[in-house]
Amino acid sequence: MTYQREYDQRLNVALVGIGSHSYRNILPALHFMPIRLVALCDINESLAKMTAEEYGIKNIYTNAADMYAKESLDAVFLCVGPGLHSQLAIEALDAGLHVWMEKPPAMRVTELEKIKHHANQKVVVVGFKKAFMPAASKASELIQTDAIGQLATISAEYPCSIPEDGESVLQKREFTNWLGNGIHPISFMVRLGGTVDAIYTHRAPYGGGALMLEYSSGVLGVMHFGAWGGYSSATERYSLIGNKGAVIVENTTRVSLHRGIPFEYDRTTSFAPSGLDSGTVVWEVQNRLATLENNNLFTQGIYNEIFYFCDHILSGESPKIGSLDFSLEVMRIYEAALLSHGERMPLAQPAG
Repeated sequence: MTYQREYDQRLNVALVGIGSHSYRNILPALHFMPIRLVALCDINESLAKMTAEEYGIKNIYTNAADMYAKESLDAVFLCVGPGLHSQLAIEALDAGLHVWMEKPPAMRVTELEKIKHHANQKVVVVGFKKAFMPAASKASELIQTDAIGQLATISAEYPCSIPEDGESVLQKREFTNWLGNGIHPISFMVRLGGTVDAIYTHRAPYGGGALMLEYSSGVLGVMHFGAWGGYSSATERYSLIGNKGAVIVENTTRVSLHRGIPFEYDRTTSFAPSGLDSGTVVWEVQNRLATLENNNLFTQGIYNEIFYFCDHILSGESPKIGSLDFSLEVMRIYEAALLSHGERMPLAQPAG
């Protein structure tokens, strides 16, 4: 890991939107990026001035299009509501800039498709932190190295809810809990499972329920969304089950590889046989030192998602995780879940 001041090559960037999340998470994460923050933009001019003074930034704007026209930028970070992403991203892309945007990427699939139409080979990454968190990368590694054999099922538990009248939500472009939080576990499941052919949703009468995902690979996904939306308890969990073992991710900070033990039903007497090639391996956050790997910017995936964006600009490579195609997959699932009402919903895939 390299700090901003140590990079030889840096991107000139601007940040649009400096509200609470941006101030607490995005701005601090930029200290570790190969960037030079040259401008801020927010409709709240006084807030922009105070933040610019704190970070030693000379140029502030209340209109993003003016900033794109006047500043010599390589990229822009959009940290605003999803209802503004389409307009701001298209303006930035048409100005020749690479674009990172916070999740959700849009209110509707059609808005994201418009952004893609303007991308013109530019790097666009959406900050799906659950897809970028170190626990997701470790789970992906374990699956790819055949540690659990053939992946069969993926399950997720997450505190969120699906509105009863999904058609109205989409028509009115409402920003609900399902859009704000439901796409977190969906993005994790898309990264680990890939393309989804169809979904169906079962919503309980008093809230909560389950979203079923039929992956193109034959894997089956189940997302349990809890009716209780509290965040004071560890209620986030992912299970990836194969024919030789399982990977469990708990609360973003603990990854367990369950390999089983040599076992005969009526003969085995010890749950801890000799050797190191069986049993469970656990990776978990240690909080003994004031280091980086136990900091929320890193455990939550915020550092990874932003560095991934910058790195792909500098390398000239096309992103995969959090890309527009990845984001469209997430948003198609999001929309279909609102419309399912217990019925199987095939997902329309883009031509070609």
